[in-house]
Parts: sequence; structure tokens; C-alpha cells
Amino acid sequence: MDLDTLQILKTAVNRGATDIFIVAGHAVSMRVNGLISPEEDLNERPLEPADCEALIKKIYDLAGRTMEKLKEEGDDDFSFSIRGFSRFRINAYKQRGSLAAVIRTITFEIPKAEDMHIPDQVIRLGAVNKGMVLVTGPAGSGKSTTLACIIDYINRNMARNIITLEDPIEYLHKHDKSLISQREIHIDTESYLTGLRSTLRQSPDVILLGEMRDYETIATAMTAAETGHLIFSTLHTIGAANTINRIIDVFPAEQQRQIAVQLSMVLTAVVSQQLIPTVDGGLIPAFEIMIVNPAIRNMIRTDKIFQIDTVIAGDKEMQTMDSCLLGYYRAGRISKEVMLEKAANPEVLERKL
Repeated sequence: MDLDTLQILKTAVNRGATDIFIVAGHAVSMRVNGLISPEEDLNERPLEPADCEALIKKIYDLAGRTMEKLKEEGDDDFSFSIRGFSRFRINAYKQRGSLAAVIRTITFEIPKAEDMHIPDQVIRLGAVNKGMVLVTGPAGSGKSTTLACIIDYINRNMARNIITLEDPIEYLHKHDKSLISQREIHIDTESYLTGLRSTLRQSPDVILLGEMRDYETIATAMTAAETGHLIFSTLHTIGAANTINRIIDVFPAEQQRQIAVQLSMVLTAVVSQQLIPTVDGGLIPAFEIMIVNPAIRNMIRTDKIFQIDTVIAGDKEMQTMDSCLLGYYRAGRISKEVMLEKAANPEVLERKL
């Protein structure tokens, strides 16, 4: 099958697709507004293993990379740009003896927060001087976009030294009022932990840590926040209480009490988000916003994390996920079915109607 890799990439960008799927036994497919569908105009029959390998090899050629790591380890993660067109993040992998890939499309321009429906109180977290801000949610929920908008806000409004550690780099930032160094894992530094330890010797004001994957990285990030740096990072959790429990549970049992006390001192905010289908066929992010106050610090320290949701619901400066969903429903943006499906407490939400 004669498939044009560039044409596939261009079609994805023109259609507003977030992901492209190349898997043997199925047509090239794209995710548009959260739904995956085959692109029958691009291929009349399912891809053969040889078709997948040819397409993926062309992607590697466009990125100026070899396929050695993919063939030896079975996985490879990288990003590349096509000048004047778009940027792409690729995860290539082996499955059932053939090669496959998922390609994420990324625009060159940093999105505007208002266009992405990101609340001002989330963006203003960039004005915090120190501590740890976590943006959480499932994969593909827009965490990277939210963080890019916060970093862009800092860059445009404050003179800071910003260092990012990403795997791979998605949005490219240009120096404005701030200095920005963007380091890619496995290319510019060995790992998140190695890069973070090195970053602490580079006089940073703001550190963006793409993901906290293990307790050593989390411990180092918490120490960095404790010593006066502003740390942004992500976790694949939904809800502030779940996020706090996830961090504490990563550590050995004998350390968890100490970690809870340390976390209560360094945690500044937790923003949880998920993408919600709208009535007009699009997607909109829903947010839970927790700003750590003395009451919440005490709950973390005294192992009363289960009470945090009540504090969030009763504070005008914060927002529960369910109140955000209810607001979207009352504004006519989402259906009742979607609201209840995505809610943390659908029974309580239904009673509020």
C-alpha cells in the first residue's frame, strides 16, 4: 500500500485530530473530539505489518532518528517538528510482532488559556513564589496544555529562571521576561531524578517536572519545594484527596507519617481535570481546584484527608469537580447523562437538580 506519511500528518492537523493511530490490521485512524474513527480516504484496506513499518520509518526519517531503540527495546518516545506546520509527539512500540505508533499533534503556538477554558485561578497559580502545584488527571486530559499555559503566564509577566524536564518536550517556549531551559529526558538528561537533582544547582525559580514516577523523584521534588522553589508536576489521579493519598502511599510504610507532615508544608494546590464531551460534539475540560489552606494542611498532617472534599465544597476560592460539571450542565454545555457519568458523587449531584 502506498501511503504518504506527510499527508496523514497534514490531514490530522487540518481535521483538528489530537491523535493518529497506526496499528496493523486496521486502517489509519484519528481521534477527533474524543472519538476514534478510521480515515478511509487515506487507506482503502487495513494496514499490513509492512505498511506500518514503512509509515513509522518515514516518521523516524522526518525526526532524524534511527529505529535502533524501538527494535531493541520494543518502545520509543520522542517528538519532532515540521517547520511552519506543526509539532508531533510519538510513541512507537511493538505489538504481536509488528510495529505500531500513536502520534499526538501539538501546535507551535502556546494555546490561550481562555480558548482552552482554563479558569483564571488556575493560571494565577503561576504567581505563587514557592511550593508544589500538581495538575492531575487521566492520560489525554490536557494536563500538559494547562501547565504550558501556566508557564507561559509566568514567562510573560515575571522575571524568573524556569527549567522544564519533559518526556518528551511538547510545547516550545520562547524567552520573554523569563529565561526558559527545556530539557528532554533521555536526550538532555538521563532521567527525571538525575535531571531534577542537576536542576537544583542551576539557580531555578520555577521547575516543571513532567511526571513524578517514583518515590525518589517525589521526595526530591518535595525537598526542592521546601527549599524555596516553585515546583509544577503531574500525576494520573482524579481528585485532590486521591492525589494526596497516592503520593503518601508511594513511600514505604515507615516513612509515610514523615512524608504526610512534609507534604502538608510544601503542597500549594492540586488541580484535577478531565475532558468532557459537549452537546455540540466537542470537548471541554472540567476542573477541581484545591488551594491548600491551614485547615487542609492540618488534615494532611493528621491523616484526615477524607475530609478535604468537604472543605473544597465550602470554600469560594476553590471548586469541586461536581460543581464544575453542574455549572456546565446548567449553562447547556453538557448533557445530564454526561454530567452524572463524570461526577464523583452522581447521587448527590442529581439531588441538587
